Amino acid sequence: MSKKIAVLGAGSWGSILASVLVQNGNEVVLWTIDEEQVKELNEKHTNEHYIHDYTYPEELKTTLDLKEAVDGADFILFAIPTKVIRSVAQQVVEVLKQLDIKPILIHASKGLELGTHKRLSQVITEEIPEQYRSGMVVFSGPSHAEEVANKDITLITAACEDIECARAVQDIFMNNYLRIYTNTDVVGVEVGGAFKNIIAIGAGILHGLNYGDDAKAALMTRGLAEISRLGVAMGADPATFMGLSGVGDLIVTCTSVHSRNWRCGNQLGQGKKLDDIIENMGMVIEGINTCKAAYEVGNQLNLCLPICSAMYNVLYNGANIPEEIEKLMERPGKSEIENYGHKE
Repeated sequence: MSKKIAVLGAGSWGSILASVLVQNGNEVVLWTIDEEQVKELNEKHTNEHYIHDYTYPEELKTTLDLKEAVDGADFILFAIPTKVIRSVAQQVVEVLKQLDIKPILIHASKGLELGTHKRLSQVITEEIPEQYRSGMVVFSGPSHAEEVANKDITLITAACEDIECARAVQDIFMNNYLRIYTNTDVVGVEVGGAFKNIIAIGAGILHGLNYGDDAKAALMTRGLAEISRLGVAMGADPATFMGLSGVGDLIVTCTSVHSRNWRCGNQLGQGKKLDDIIENMGMVIEGINTCKAAYEVGNQLNLCLPICSAMYNVLYNGANIPEEIEKLMERPGKSEIENYGHKE
C-alpha cells in the first residue's frame, strides 16, 4: 500500500532515498531550503551539485514549504546534517501540532550533537514528544548515495525499540537492490554509524601517505575495537558492531572514494590544510565534529581510545600526522582480547 513520506534534506542521501521511495510506489515530497535546488529538481529532475548524471522520477515533488511536505505524512525522514537536526525538529513539531498527525519518524544522519553529545534520535525525540510521533527509527548501514542511485546491491539497518515501527520502515524501502534488516539496538546502530566516520578520515590519511593494505586493515580493525568500546560504554549491544551498521559501514566508508570523510583524510595525508579541504568539499564532513564529540565522551567515560585521540590531535590541535602514527605504534603492548576496559 502506498504511503505518504516527507523527506527533509535534498542532499545526496536525502534526494536518492526520496527517489527510491517514489520508485517503490510511494507519494514523496522532498523538502529543502534552497530555492534553486527546488527549481532544478521540479523542472529538470536533476540535483547536479550532489548527484551527477542522475534523473529523478517526475513524480517526486520538491518544496520550500515544510508544512506542505509534512501534510498527511505517514513517515518523516530526516536526512540533514547533524548540526541542524535540533533546529529542524523544532520546526517540524510546530507543523505537526497544526496538522494534528502522528507519523513515524526516521533519521538517516550520522553523528552526535556537539556540546550535548546526544545521539540524533535523542535530539529528535526531545523536540518532538510522543503525542506527535508513532515511533523513532534509525536508518543506517554501508551505503553510498551514488551506488544506490545506480541500483547496486545495498543492505541497511532500520533500528527501533518498537520492532513494528522498524518493520514498517523496512517495508517502504525494500526492493530488489535495497534490502533492509531490523534491529532493536538503537544505541549501537547510531554509535556505529557516527563513529566510523572518524576512522574513515584516518583511512584516507593512510592512503594519502601511501601506506599499504596492512596498515589500512590494522586501522579498521583497531578502529572497530574503539567504536565497540565506546558504544558498549554508552549502552549498546556489542554484537551490533559485527553487523551492517558496525563493521559493514566501517568497511565501505574506509575504502571508498565516495566517502567525503575518506576524501578529507586522503587530502590531509597529502599535506593539504584542513580549512582548505572543508571549504572545497562543498558538503558536510561529519567525521570532524564527531571526532570532537567522541574524544570528549571518551574522556568523560574514562575510556582508552588511542586512535580517536590521535585523530582529535590532528584535526583540532594541528598535530603532525607522522608523529601521531609513531606514538600509536610505540604504545605498550597489550592483549587483543577486548574487555571494554577503562584507562589503565
